[in-house]
Amino acid sequence: MTEPLVERMRSFGTTIFAEMTSLAVRTGAINLGQGFPDQGGPDGMLERAVEAIRAGENQYPPGPGVPELRRAVAEQRRDRYGLAYDPDGEVLVTVGATEAIAAAILALAGPGDEVVVFEPYYDSYAAMIALAGAVRRPVTLRPEGGRFAFDPDELRAAITPRTRLVLVNSPHNPVGTVFTRAELESIAEVCRDHDLTAVTDEVYEYLTFDGVEHVPLASLEGMRERTVAISSAGKTFSATGWKVGWITAPAAHVRAVQTVKQFLTYTSSAPYQRAVAHALTEELPWVEGLRTSLQAKRDRLVAGLEAAGFTVHRPQGTYFVQADIRPLGFADGLELARALPEKAGVVAVPTQVFYDHAEAGAPFLRFAFCKRDPVIDEAVDRLAALR
Repeated sequence: MTEPLVERMRSFGTTIFAEMTSLAVRTGAINLGQGFPDQGGPDGMLERAVEAIRAGENQYPPGPGVPELRRAVAEQRRDRYGLAYDPDGEVLVTVGATEAIAAAILALAGPGDEVVVFEPYYDSYAAMIALAGAVRRPVTLRPEGGRFAFDPDELRAAITPRTRLVLVNSPHNPVGTVFTRAELESIAEVCRDHDLTAVTDEVYEYLTFDGVEHVPLASLEGMRERTVAISSAGKTFSATGWKVGWITAPAAHVRAVQTVKQFLTYTSSAPYQRAVAHALTEELPWVEGLRTSLQAKRDRLVAGLEAAGFTVHRPQGTYFVQADIRPLGFADGLELARALPEKAGVVAVPTQVFYDHAEAGAPFLRFAFCKRDPVIDEAVDRLAALR
């Protein structure tokens, strides 16, 4: 019998998150691999979801999203960034950011088109580009000067007549870089010069540290009309299982993405949309408390990893720390990640799986710090056995 999986998807297999989570379950290891918090979101948001369910809001909501949430998203972009979007035509609610990414790529890139991505990248990007029949053109983030950064000349060299999209993730998963205004301007210049659309994954927009500012690419000159911006409630409100995301973009881009989205999921949970609308308007002080807490957790994990012998790159945002394994005598992050649950009772994710050029990420493991302090403390105590 012939292989049932289509050729363009055969290189993907089981995700690294499924593999590492399975190892955690089998070994009883502490899971610092996958980026989900072990504490819930704001009580007011949770209560709104319960109220909506009990009130009978359990059928299909409007395809673009409930009006209340679309208005809240538009107000958030206006109040936080000075960006004006019409909630009736320039906001689209999606099943998390992952569906937004999928629908945007499938709508805006086709067979033979090229999509520039900054590697390492969230693994969904590669899969969606493959499903579209498009081609990845990676630009590598390298750990120079204490943070992972790209070379603007390398970005310019990645552009060809086939380039259609530039996919930008800031704050960046998995390396924790928050692109500076100067870095974003170099991306914007390339987009303007070559008439490209930018798709921006901004799900960690609130989770930046040490006074570092998240700047939306759409806020730069000439970029609002060519940017599809994506965010979600999952990371902002510690509700990753709710899968409520959204897109803000010019009306023509929203129509294009919705054309695809309607045949993927059509719509998403009405009660959760109501609750997230409440959270965006009423629970932002809670989010600031989360950000402060996560910064302290980051520092806690960084100190513990350094004490265990890793060289650590302190992130400017997100949930994740990059730890260089070479000072401990290891060279291959994938090999170590598969051995770590048995060796130390901790699960991490090998960063190399997020690269096209895997050798660039081979020395690194990604650890998540969105956990309770006792969990972090126990994990670093176990990792001390590696010395």
